[in-house]
Amino acid sequence: MGTTTPPRTLAEALRARGDESLAGLLRARPDLLNPVPNDITQLATRAGTRASVVRALEHLDRFALQTAEALAVAPDPAPYDALLSLLTGDGLDDGEQRDDVGAAITAALPGALATLREQALVWGEDDRLRLVRTARELLAPSPQHPSPTGLGPTVAEATAGMSPGRLQEILVATGLPATHDPVSAVAALSALFTDRTRMAELLDTAPVEALSVLDRLVWGPPYGEVTPNPTPPVKWLRDRGLLLPVSTRTVVLPREAALHLRAGRAHRVPEPVPPVVAAAAERDPQAVDRAAAGQAFTALSTVEELLKLWDGGGPTILRAGGLSVRELKRAATALDVSEPIAAFWIELAYGAGLLASDGETDERYAPTPASDEWLDLPAEDRWTHLATAWLAATRTPGLVGGQDAKGRALSALGPELDRSAAPDVRRRVLTLFAELPPGTAPEAETLLRRLRWERPLRGSAPTAEGSDLRSRLALWTLNEAELLGITGRGALSAQARALLDEGEETAAALLSPLLPDPLDHVLLQADLTAVAPGPLERPLADMLSVLADVESKGGATVYRFTPGSVRRALDAGQAAADLHAFLAAHSRTPVPQPLSYLIDDVARRHGHLRIGAASAYVRCDDEAVLNEILADRRSTGLRLRRLAPTVLASQTDPGSLLEALRDMGYAPAAESAEGDVLITRAGARRTPPRTLPVPVPEGPPVPDDTLLGAAVRAIRAGDTAATVARKEPTEGPASTGPSGALPRTTPAETLATVQAAAMTGSTVWIGYVNADGAASQRVIAPVRVEGGFVTAYDHTADEVRTYPLHRITGVAELAEDGTA
Repeated sequence: MGTTTPPRTLAEALRARGDESLAGLLRARPDLLNPVPNDITQLATRAGTRASVVRALEHLDRFALQTAEALAVAPDPAPYDALLSLLTGDGLDDGEQRDDVGAAITAALPGALATLREQALVWGEDDRLRLVRTARELLAPSPQHPSPTGLGPTVAEATAGMSPGRLQEILVATGLPATHDPVSAVAALSALFTDRTRMAELLDTAPVEALSVLDRLVWGPPYGEVTPNPTPPVKWLRDRGLLLPVSTRTVVLPREAALHLRAGRAHRVPEPVPPVVAAAAERDPQAVDRAAAGQAFTALSTVEELLKLWDGGGPTILRAGGLSVRELKRAATALDVSEPIAAFWIELAYGAGLLASDGETDERYAPTPASDEWLDLPAEDRWTHLATAWLAATRTPGLVGGQDAKGRALSALGPELDRSAAPDVRRRVLTLFAELPPGTAPEAETLLRRLRWERPLRGSAPTAEGSDLRSRLALWTLNEAELLGITGRGALSAQARALLDEGEETAAALLSPLLPDPLDHVLLQADLTAVAPGPLERPLADMLSVLADVESKGGATVYRFTPGSVRRALDAGQAAADLHAFLAAHSRTPVPQPLSYLIDDVARRHGHLRIGAASAYVRCDDEAVLNEILADRRSTGLRLRRLAPTVLASQTDPGSLLEALRDMGYAPAAESAEGDVLITRAGARRTPPRTLPVPVPEGPPVPDDTLLGAAVRAIRAGDTAATVARKEPTEGPASTGPSGALPRTTPAETLATVQAAAMTGSTVWIGYVNADGAASQRVIAPVRVEGGFVTAYDHTADEVRTYPLHRITGVAELAEDGTA
């Protein structure tokens, strides 16, 4: 093919591209790389498959898609001017199409065509634009699949199979000369419908009711049902070919007539320019950053509280996976949030690698070892870790509580919550936020319109979950970003901008000054409460969470001391003196006397009873206490019996016996087989080390530049091997066989030819059969021939390889200068 010859196929068009252009195609459509095509022809074939074309169309913006839809109803091939006319109209529609829209279309069309060409959906020069056949089949009109443009078939398509007599009747009714040639009749009718003047004259004679029928069909769908005895307006249209029969009860408005009524436009509302994201409110950027930082601190506190809630072992896992509704409600109550928000925090902690399954027989969720490392980080680093995990996660907590395609309920941490589009939608929403001035909150509806323009096929398609998924993902993103502190008061914070553009380190540096400093003290009060006026240092918070129960949260956290909470601290190995010293060291107010009495009273009784394993036993040096237990009616279910004056035995397990006696008001302590008190430390249960949940990709990953470069070289090399000219042998038994067959030579001729090629540094064409019996053709440059093997540079694979001579079927020289 000469440099000035227009391409005849998509493969020729791709072959004429430069390496950078081919790399751009593979970057835009990474599914074409799996596996790497052998040559340009295979690349073109793969680019025209239905699955790949559908995926490419789904990633077009609205105007690029409208351009492809216009090409689908245009003549094939179509000149650039015809395509432009389909998008702008013919300008004879009484000013309905505004000049500024036409100018915008004229300016945007080259870019849209460049996108379609880059993705190999359109090929050919501007005077012969061709839409890939698969795309035309997907976008062109048919009774089973109406065109997105709302246009019907052409006159030629609609009249295929119509009798010549019926065609003549239509020509006579429209005032055209009768002809017995069906081709001429169809051409005459098409010419009439595309002639603005004659078509206007024909419609001037139409009844008003007939024009009303056309108005209902003109913008689609173009099909209508008729009765065996149609009304006069419909009969008038049918007699003149303005409605053509598709079946005995269905008629269609032909494309040429519809385009006349539309003033030549393929689309009712072309959208060459993306919708502008409008501002809902403008706020002080510093106030936005402070509000976002406050919410970021709340997010950290909530996740920390969730980890503490499941510290000793969380809820069991359902057989089908995930949390039960009851456990989700319990977590929501403990976190003091609604169930959907509780599902978000649980999924966030799971996605960040802080929660996982423990893998035991009685499988439960529990904090991971990574959660301890996370808790030791500074607050700003903990936040960037959560925000980064949220941005990349494909798990979608907004689906919790809904149903899957089979009507089954979707549960938190369940297996059906991954949506591959989620990371792309989140980043795109935040990018649109970032394009607004700092402190500007966008209007949600305009944001959704912009997203639908950018991905119209996905944005407008209803899903099994109800409305279109991308819009729902965008709305969930708005809510989740506010909960996480990405946004504040509806606007993007400076730290979030930095996270998107510059990375975690810069974002953490911006957030750090806005977070409150942790405190090393609390305020003890006489009503057995402690007030933390701000966030506490971790050792203080951990100890206080064991010694007291959280009563209320907010700007200040209120803790309440109870006999149960004090006993919990004693069970963890603390002595009464340790607790007194701890409170005195960390309280800005004197330790109230009632609190001191409470600690001493619980400590005095703590461990007086000892419980071990018999199945279980109770021992106490005070016989009166054991007599009191035996006499208590509440102990009947424990089936206690006296073994000795200071020992009672029970048939229940030690844990149940321990809890039962605590419920009766005693303060027993568990002991080991050696008789030592068992210390129960908080937070002892951790899962084995777990990796982060792997996001479910939306498609093949976008290859990096190194892979793209290697793939392009391999495709070029394979194409060279497949298209290189081969020299036919002039004598001897050597033969290349029919076109595309492997070359055939004797072993002696093969050896002599490759030895000669190695000496002269020339390139030859060989047939090769590998160990699996797969045959292939290769172009090689032999370097060394010895020991029954030939080592050569393989142009097809673009690497040096070694081939056994006995597996080479034959060898042929390449033609010089590309001529046989």
